[in-house]
Amino acid sequence: MSGEVAFALAAVLLLAASVAAVVVVRTRRVVATPTERAVHAALHTASLAARALRKGLDAESATTAVPYLRDLTGADGVALYDADGRELAHDPPNRSTLMERRCARAVAACLSGQRRVLVGGELPALIAEPLSPEDGGTIGVLVVVTEAQPGPGMLGAVGEVARYAASQLELAELDASRARLDRAELLALRAQISPHFVYNALNTIASFVRTDPDRARELILDFADFTRYSFRAAGPYTVLADELRNIDRYLTLERARFGAALDVKLQVAPEVLNVVVPFLALQPLVENAVRHGLAGQRGGTITLIARDEGADTVISVEDDGVGMDPDMLRSTHADALGPDAGGEHSAHVGLTNVDHRLRAAFGNDYGLVVETALGAGTKVIMRVPKFAAGVHV
Repeated sequence: MSGEVAFALAAVLLLAASVAAVVVVRTRRVVATPTERAVHAALHTASLAARALRKGLDAESATTAVPYLRDLTGADGVALYDADGRELAHDPPNRSTLMERRCARAVAACLSGQRRVLVGGELPALIAEPLSPEDGGTIGVLVVVTEAQPGPGMLGAVGEVARYAASQLELAELDASRARLDRAELLALRAQISPHFVYNALNTIASFVRTDPDRARELILDFADFTRYSFRAAGPYTVLADELRNIDRYLTLERARFGAALDVKLQVAPEVLNVVVPFLALQPLVENAVRHGLAGQRGGTITLIARDEGADTVISVEDDGVGMDPDMLRSTHADALGPDAGGEHSAHVGLTNVDHRLRAAFGNDYGLVVETALGAGTKVIMRVPKFAAGVHV
């Protein structure tokens, strides 16, 4: 009997475990209500459409986006047109010639910025909704085809989807404009380097050709490495170690020019060497310290410090030179961008350029801080995060 009791007890425990397992499995499957699942599906579909539209409006992005826009509107067919009324893509792919002509007429009328609704006849109803960003204008047209009679709910849904698509395209243009601005600012920095530094570096090297050929050869190699790095065809970011290595080449050439009059002090924490910074962000700071810190003096000291401060890296470039006028530094740099800009104005342009690039990459909390006064030297402080979303080499 004891064996039978033990067997019965084991069977009961096994059955209880099975029931518990079924309950757990069933409980895990019910993860949301039907409404919550519908909202999740709609958001997921919208994110897939946004991923395509954030690349801009062209045939490729439109082809990827139209199936998701069709799902969002619940329509029988969807098409996207550009600002010139050219069809970029439609879903489903099969469509009659008569419907194509009808869509083209509706799009031509819709490019003025007003919705067009065509109903009646044997053909399905058609809604042409302009893609209009917040600042006005029309950047494209969303066409929706439906077999049902379009009521207020359908028209409202199509309008919201069109506004969503327009906002994603507007963000795409903003990203493209920001990329163009980054390239333009980088070109401006490179242009600032070439006229001032190259001439002096070549004159310095030439002075050593007869007196010290070995030194001249070393300086030529440093100059070649400096220009190769400064004019490289690469992305807008680099690591601090590479930036400091190029600064060292620059200072080697400047020390050859100034001799003992230029004293350089470096203090860099090893743990910050792999921090990502905007490409050529340090060059204008150091060049400003050399060009304007030593102006009118017999000599001077440049101090560069890069230290670890928790989630950030703080880099400072300081000189004990003549300093700058704070009022002029705070003033707008618009005049310094003119063809006659030079001298102290060009230094302000370089600092402003770096400040813009830092804020664009990391946010307004990461602009330059300049401490200066006439006769009191200049200290420029740059703070960059150790990690930032979307910023990588």
